[in-house]
Amino acid sequence: MPLYPETNPYDTGFLDTGDGNRIYYEQLGSPEGKPALGVHGGPGAGAPKRPLRSWDPERYRVIRFDQRNCGRSTPHASDPAADMSLNTTQHLIDDMERLREHLGIEKWLLNGASWGSTLALAYAQQHPERVTEIILQAVTTTRRSEIDWLYRGAGRFHPEAWDRFREGVPQGERDGDLVAAYARLMENPDRKVREKAAVDWLAWEDAVTSSEPHTPAGMYSDQEVDAQVAFVRICAHYFSNGAWLEEGQLLRDAHRLAEIPGVLIHGRHDMGCPPQTAWELAKAWPGARLHISEDSGHIGSESMVQVAWNAIEEFKNRR
Repeated sequence: MPLYPETNPYDTGFLDTGDGNRIYYEQLGSPEGKPALGVHGGPGAGAPKRPLRSWDPERYRVIRFDQRNCGRSTPHASDPAADMSLNTTQHLIDDMERLREHLGIEKWLLNGASWGSTLALAYAQQHPERVTEIILQAVTTTRRSEIDWLYRGAGRFHPEAWDRFREGVPQGERDGDLVAAYARLMENPDRKVREKAAVDWLAWEDAVTSSEPHTPAGMYSDQEVDAQVAFVRICAHYFSNGAWLEEGQLLRDAHRLAEIPGVLIHGRHDMGCPPQTAWELAKAWPGARLHISEDSGHIGSESMVQVAWNAIEEFKNRR
């Protein structure tokens, strides 16, 4: 797979949302290229800061942004004063649409992974006329059943780690909704309480991916403290609210994507997001092609990168 030379941003800025939030964005590649929006995961992980290598810098205009309250966007969720009521899936969809208008883009390709696949699907189903193609990896639709699997069901494979995760919340809440309990901890005014809850949450995330192929140790916990706190606060906020989506909504409304070509890329050994969701989405979306990578988990592998690169190359010539 021939990678392109490292490409750094030619433009950066902040988008004022009008409600006290400022969304960081950057553009890479060619200003005259085909627009492509990167939709990062988490929620709350922030956009990658590394140079581009997989996107032809002469043919693509790649836009990356940090979703509300994470990365370089402000206010940061590590600050307890950041108002999380202003951070919902609909807020993020509106931010994406506001960014498209701000940059003078008519239509763009969407590229998302993990939570980014949920957000890309939600945006595309609201604004199908603004989307040319979609490339998704580690597909999830953030159904409550998927959240329950990740934070409870997967404990069958890592019982010792799940017990530690469960013990991270107050004793009286350990048999209830653990995600909601962590969301409450992340709103605690005591910084030490928030930091410990973030560490406990990320230790569970690391445990879930620990048995997957090609996953480095400490994949989730290897970040500075403010980023840890922001990531977990946003994740718990979204997942305790089912991402403000009706159960099964993104599968139910997949017919709205019928005119949009899509490539779904998923690891067979994805413990956090089992392949079932990607399979269901491919069946419900007439224009989608599903690729199951037999040597991959949630984090991916060279084979998944290759499939994504092939799709990127294919779509750069499509008008």
